Amino acid sequence: MIMSNDFMQIAIDEAKKVKIDIPVCAVIVKDNKIISKEINKKELLNKTTYHAEILAINKANEVLNSWRLEDCDMYVTLEPCPMCMWAILNSRIKRLYFGSYDFKYGAAQSVLKLPQIAKSKIEIYGGIKEKECNKILKNYFEELR
Repeated sequence: MIMSNDFMQIAIDEAKKVKIDIPVCAVIVKDNKIISKEINKKELLNKTTYHAEILAINKANEVLNSWRLEDCDMYVTLEPCPMCMWAILNSRIKRLYFGSYDFKYGAAQSVLKLPQIAKSKIEIYGGIKEKECNKILKNYFEELR
């Protein structure tokens, strides 16, 4: 059985490959199998909503032929923003695992607590491989300067 750290490592490995956008990857898992894996493509494709989480949800919807992702878990390298967190809640994902906390836009646990506001039963686990996720973001922003 693959453990949560293994799925987060897959997300980290994909995020490291991102060059144009903020390096974030979201992986959706059902029955211990990856059904969706996406990176940020906002800058690459000039689409405002093309965050990794939204793209991963859309792909999982297609794979399952359902908008309900009730038995799925999401692993994402950065705490979701309000737009993405709301999509996660609406998709009914069961568990969210994220790496880096986002103290500017985080909407799972840091700045906004959208699951609490929505009275959601989603399980949220932050700080998974946080140092490694933080390093990816730090390196990206240092290269921009």
